[in-house]
Amino acid sequence: MPEPANDVRASFLSVKDAAAYLGISPHTLYVWRHRRQGPPSFRLGPRGRVMYRRTTLDAWICEQECADSRSNPALSPLSTPPQRRDLAG
Repeated sequence: MPEPANDVRASFLSVKDAAAYLGISPHTLYVWRHRRQGPPSFRLGPRGRVMYRRTTLDAWICEQECADSRSNPALSPLSTPPQRRDLAG
C-alpha cells in the first residue's frame, strides 16, 4: 500500500512536472498562467509555489479533446450540411 505522503506528492505537480506530464515546456505553462489560459493552477505553501492537480490536468486535457473538431465529430464542419447564400438579397 502506498504511503499517504507519496499519494499527495503524486496528486500535486510543480510547474516542471506538470509541463513534463503535458509534454510541453515549463515556459509555456508560465505564459499560459500569465495570460489566464491553460489548465487551472494555484499557489501552495508559504513560498507560494505554483502547483497543478493531476486530476485537474486530466480534466483539462479532456476538455481540450472535446472542444477540438478533429476529435469531436459533433463539432466537425463536415458534419453539417452546406449553407446556401442568398444572392438576391
